[in-house]
Amino acid sequence: MRALWTASTGMEGQQIEIDNIANNLANTNTTGYKESRVNFEDLFYQTIKSPGSYSSEYTQVPTGIQLGLGSKVSSIEKEFTQGDLQQTSNPLDLAIEGQGFFQIQMANGQTAYTRDGTLQTNSQGQLVNATGYTLVPPITIPPNATSISIAQDGTVSAAVSGQTNPVQVGTITLTNFINPAGLNSIGHNLYLQTSASGVPQVGTPGQNGLGTIQQGFLEMSNVNLVGQMVSMITAQNAYTIDSKAITIANQMLQTAASLIP
Repeated sequence: MRALWTASTGMEGQQIEIDNIANNLANTNTTGYKESRVNFEDLFYQTIKSPGSYSSEYTQVPTGIQLGLGSKVSSIEKEFTQGDLQQTSNPLDLAIEGQGFFQIQMANGQTAYTRDGTLQTNSQGQLVNATGYTLVPPITIPPNATSISIAQDGTVSAAVSGQTNPVQVGTITLTNFINPAGLNSIGHNLYLQTSASGVPQVGTPGQNGLGTIQQGFLEMSNVNLVGQMVSMITAQNAYTIDSKAITIANQMLQTAASLIP
């Protein structure tokens, strides 16, 4: 009976949907986190009668008979919509208002990308993320700096004791991709370039479609709690109905088997 296998594919898909919703909810307070969405597609169809086939010498059936064999998850897609900006008043907390990513150099030398602008200084005065990976291009804050100012275009200036005018110590650049949803999520709020994302396009904040940098702010997660709760209820109900379909199909098989003398 097809219903047993068809309904089971639906249960598997809804289980993945619940897993994804749980991850979104777990990252509600994760800085720069982007909500993931599960996309489904139907499976093959068993064609008993093709649409347009002839029912007589001069007539054709308008629809035909095709039985679907279930569904599967086609992709899990990141939605890079803007998250709310929360003011922290920490001069090294940065948020991107608009499109773009900060560039981070990992320990293996590979460049990763993030929306998380929680920056700190290491023992050498370099700007690093919470994991200790350095910002790209590298920026070093002078040890005698009394304050740090970061403009919307990424210009980093430091007020140094003994000098009247601030000293420019570097410029933060942003990177964008043709298809950000194609980036590879590796955890730690980091993404890696893939062939699906396209090559990174580095530029100055506020130019060529890139967002601006807001000092003293952090971008919060863009998870829609109400939407996630509605999706959870929908997935739960679909899972229950699919399991009910399996139960009914099993009862029908038992009824058919009982007819055998």
